[in-house]
Amino acid sequence: MKAKKVTLRYIFFDILSAMLAWAFLFVFRKIGFENTTFDDLGLIVSDPNFWLGIVFVPLGWLVLYAMQGSYKNVLRKSRLKELQQTAIASIIGVVVLFFVLMLDDQVGTYNNYYLSFLFILIIHFSLTYTCRLIQTSSIVHKVHNRQIGFPTLLIGSHNKAYQTYLDLENQETYSGNIFVGFVSVDSETPTPSETRLTAVMPNLGTTRDVKQLINTHHIEEVIIAVENNEQTQIQQILRTLDGCGEVIIKITPDARDIIFGMVHVDSIFHSPLITINTRLMEEWQYSVKRLFDIVLSVLALVILSPVFLITAIIVKCTSPGPIFFAQERIGYRGRPFKMHKFRSMYIDAEACGPALSRDDDPRITPFGRFMRKVRLDEIPQFYNVLKGTMSIVGYRPERQFYIDQIVKRCPEYLLLQRIKPGITSWGQVKYGYASSVDEMCERLKYDLLYLENMSITTDLKILIYTVGIIFQGRGK
Repeated sequence: MKAKKVTLRYIFFDILSAMLAWAFLFVFRKIGFENTTFDDLGLIVSDPNFWLGIVFVPLGWLVLYAMQGSYKNVLRKSRLKELQQTAIASIIGVVVLFFVLMLDDQVGTYNNYYLSFLFILIIHFSLTYTCRLIQTSSIVHKVHNRQIGFPTLLIGSHNKAYQTYLDLENQETYSGNIFVGFVSVDSETPTPSETRLTAVMPNLGTTRDVKQLINTHHIEEVIIAVENNEQTQIQQILRTLDGCGEVIIKITPDARDIIFGMVHVDSIFHSPLITINTRLMEEWQYSVKRLFDIVLSVLALVILSPVFLITAIIVKCTSPGPIFFAQERIGYRGRPFKMHKFRSMYIDAEACGPALSRDDDPRITPFGRFMRKVRLDEIPQFYNVLKGTMSIVGYRPERQFYIDQIVKRCPEYLLLQRIKPGITSWGQVKYGYASSVDEMCERLKYDLLYLENMSITTDLKILIYTVGIIFQGRGK
């Protein structure tokens, strides 16, 4: 609840700063460029453009800040990073403001535009950053004085784990870690070194219990401090943690990590830890990707509405049964959702249990075969994209029945659940539909490549290739 209150406070002062900056700019331009005096201040504030700006300009700033990620992890803000973020947002926002609202108002000369640009940039940045600096400094002060903390789980039970605990507790400035307990890597029987840890925090079990513990104790940070002979377990631990939401993961470094420059710390006073980056893209790219999903889905549903209607009529007329087919699939963070498609098979196609389709599958209707070739059956999935359960580009979601089989052979499949599944994917473009678990595992390598190269540019490339496949009728 505290984080929500702080977030609302940041939003309130950002709105207030944007309103004041717009008001100062409006008065500055009226007095400086239109020979208006302070005596006419009542006429200035009675201008409809003044109030339109007061209402809508701050909303534009909020959208920009949200896309930048300014309202995420508000209790972990850094004053230096806040300075950088506010400066970048101010420059981008003022440029957009001038292009949208100022360049066609026919007030003054180019010199006046330059003065107005510098004026609003300086005023807006100064007001916004001053308010943010005061709030961030207050939060940092509370963290250092143990008034605010982050529930932390320690993975490890031997000397390194105990030493890590001591380092974090005794460092010059407190980093906010509140240890709720530790888990051992491979042993449920306490060892002598574990006895020291149990004196300062409870033993919560083993790494098999991590997911449950994170949910039960609302863990925000996990610190992995394992011995050298347990290093082989780290990849498995990371795979387990990968489906645990926005938990921050840190690992204690060894001398080799420090030598090769892998250790980056936010404060020179804090203990050195390697932070595992679980974000595949910058925050603004996630925002752009979501905006792109929404815009493209709305356009697709509007433009393709005649095709949608005709397809629905043909499906209904060519075979008995419902027009749409909804099936439970597993998506982001392992959450189940209903994926919608035009029905391309006869009813009761899986009366004998789950079965993947193949090229000569007798369960597929004649029109269903055509729909699959040109991907018409996928159109209803734009509705899933609007709901937020899917993206335009991602990986093809599967049923839990097949995921269980895939994971036995390729446990790295679970890494895909770090992102939303998509209507199209790198695997679909390069490999196509899979008709067996073996083919699913083969296609997996392309989806993992997408995961490692995820970007707006990559999405655009995949979309272009997908459109080519649709027009060439190379789907199956």
